Amino acid sequence: MDYHKLNAVTRPDNYTMPHTDELLEKLGRAQFISTWDLTKGYWQVPLDESAKERSAFTTHVGTYEFNVLPFGLQNAPATFQRLVDGLLVGLGDYAVAYLDNVAIFSDSWAEHLEHLQKVFECISVAGLTVKAKKCQIDLNRVTYLGHQVGQGTINPLQAKVDAIQKWPVPKTKKQVQSFLGLARYYRQFVPHYSQIAAPLTDLTKKKQQNAVQWTEDCQKAFNQLKATLMSDPVLRVPDIPYLVTTDASEHGVEAVLMQEGPDQEFHPVVFLSKKLSERESH
Repeated sequence: MDYHKLNAVTRPDNYTMPHTDELLEKLGRAQFISTWDLTKGYWQVPLDESAKERSAFTTHVGTYEFNVLPFGLQNAPATFQRLVDGLLVGLGDYAVAYLDNVAIFSDSWAEHLEHLQKVFECISVAGLTVKAKKCQIDLNRVTYLGHQVGQGTINPLQAKVDAIQKWPVPKTKKQVQSFLGLARYYRQFVPHYSQIAAPLTDLTKKKQQNAVQWTEDCQKAFNQLKATLMSDPVLRVPDIPYLVTTDASEHGVEAVLMQEGPDQEFHPVVFLSKKLSERESH
């Protein structure tokens, strides 16, 4: 099914999607966490009669229309996120969701049982279903949105880190973009990310040819990003007070948000960096 032409004439639904960092920070402080996966995602949303004909697709045995929201439509994510957000209205102190990934978090076992019951009731009333095999129930650390989170810390997901480690040397601009897309997802764990990745991001500029010129600097940046993520980086979940350190050069600006731990040492909460454009650097 190819909905490119339909999406081209669809009015965008600019519903605000949740920020992953904010969701992880909420979970990170909790002592008891459960995560659920809503079965088949968008297919739990029925289509209006007027929308069904627009979802039509052709097969070798005829033309069919969807009765439920298909994957691939421009506004499908916003529609589903609005549905889930409406489902959890009033429960934001202990339940969050990113699309079909629902998380419930509590500070005590008694609270967690109560919170689970309330969210289960909301899902039942809405007529939605949960995929049991993908549930994580009553854990102190869980896998959520590509991270390991809980007990006050956030770590990259090991499977994602392994994928970065095994990434072959890119030969085309698209391959460089794919690598940076995955590495960038964990940029908050990498000190000086923008400065380190600069030789690679330069390869993705419009003026660059598709076949990249892989230099020694590119290889160094490639290796350094891998090595940093292999060092098992850990970020603390933010809790006031903070210590902020900043730095700047002709090529970029950087900051580190830190907080003091029980060991009276300062631990990173997040690393931030930005490569300056040619105009900004002058």
